[in-house]
Amino acid sequence: MNTLYNIFNSFFFVYGLLLFLSYVLVAILSTLDLSFYIKKSKHFRFNTIKEYKVLPSISIIAPAYNEEASIIDNIRSLLSLEYPKVEVIVVNDGSKDNSLQKIINYYRLIEVDYAYTNTIETAKIKRIYKSTEVAYSNLIVVDKENGGKADALNVGINMSRSELFLAIDVDCIIEHDAILRMVKPFIEEEDGRKIIAAGGVVRVANSCKIKDGRIVEVNYPKNIWAKFQVLEYFRAFTLGRMAWSRINGLLIISGAFGLFDRELTLKVGGYDKTCVGEDFELVVRLRKYMHTVSKQKYKVAFIPDPLCWTEVPSKFKVLKNQRNRWTRGSIDTVLKHKKMFLNPKYGKMGMISFPYWVVFEWLAPIIETIGVIYFILILIFGNIDVEIFLILTVFIFSFSLFFSSFAVFYETLFFNRYKGYKFLFTVIITSLAEIIIYHPLNVYFALLGNYSFFIKRDKKGWGKMTRTAFDNTK
Repeated sequence: MNTLYNIFNSFFFVYGLLLFLSYVLVAILSTLDLSFYIKKSKHFRFNTIKEYKVLPSISIIAPAYNEEASIIDNIRSLLSLEYPKVEVIVVNDGSKDNSLQKIINYYRLIEVDYAYTNTIETAKIKRIYKSTEVAYSNLIVVDKENGGKADALNVGINMSRSELFLAIDVDCIIEHDAILRMVKPFIEEEDGRKIIAAGGVVRVANSCKIKDGRIVEVNYPKNIWAKFQVLEYFRAFTLGRMAWSRINGLLIISGAFGLFDRELTLKVGGYDKTCVGEDFELVVRLRKYMHTVSKQKYKVAFIPDPLCWTEVPSKFKVLKNQRNRWTRGSIDTVLKHKKMFLNPKYGKMGMISFPYWVVFEWLAPIIETIGVIYFILILIFGNIDVEIFLILTVFIFSFSLFFSSFAVFYETLFFNRYKGYKFLFTVIITSLAEIIIYHPLNVYFALLGNYSFFIKRDKKGWGKMTRTAFDNTK
């Protein structure tokens, strides 16, 4: 029994130590990359990119399903983006509400014959619409049978005639100069590396004031679930993805906002319609292709500017379904590409990024739950050292609070989108509550995702996300 006790203690100690060290390393790497980016971009005028003689053309692809609450504002936001060679492709994925009719009426659409290549097999396309207004000549609306988000994105890729495509969630509000910032790495291609994809920071739009498809006032959400997610997004984007970008190990670009090489995406077969984590899976497959087929130096770029604002779940059930889906998507992607695990053939991705995702992302909630059960058992049998337990508890709480505060500090220092001391006070209180309330819930959601994937065999269910038209009260 003592041997088993020592084995468990050693395992949890080593796992916890590696996890904390990884967080420290993430903080250091993100600090370096953020400082480098801010210094490099400080005096660069992104508007001058519009004057470049050679610019890649871009198609914005926005799948829409039952989005009537905010669809007009969202499309208006996309049409107002600053870029000289851009088209907007809205794909109505078999909506059952009034989304399509609202678009037709507002933008004065008519059905047209439109030539496109059906390179990626998709669900049936019913109609293609264009506007009778010259001001909306770059807007294409596709009405298709329901096939899911990945299928709708594939339709947009087939329709596109551009070199790059920007995949977004139609409910997002995009900063007016977002494309100019996102396209910069593709133009530069520093160190001779081909840029295969680029992601940007996604922020929470709940409670923000929006006018004519633009964020005019950034507010900290009033809804408690949205408050927690603001902190979560700070850590995930400002720290996490910046750090992985620094070592060219980034495996995921948010499905809400990502710019991709269209030709390369066609070569790998587009989005995987069988996976609910289609954004994660596509980036992994693109990187895999570059290692095994192209064998060309490449990079997945990341732009730390807050470029995209999205409505996050403000209801417990919706949040639970979303996190369940994220977990299932991650598991599905990991299992589909399991041969990459600790495989030097795939470079940093195989030896660092992919193993990290498996051990500290997918398995972390499971190991944490086992740790809690183990703690309860040793507590029952009286094998706990109270002094060490209290010290470790204080350390964990302090470290968690420090890490969140670090992310908030960088957000305030570099971007300062949330104003006033009230925000700082509220976010600190939220950080404390997050440790006690939100983190255990996220563990629970992840366990549900594992249960749904392995026991219920639910690999494709999406759950329902109810839009609130960016209600300022939430």
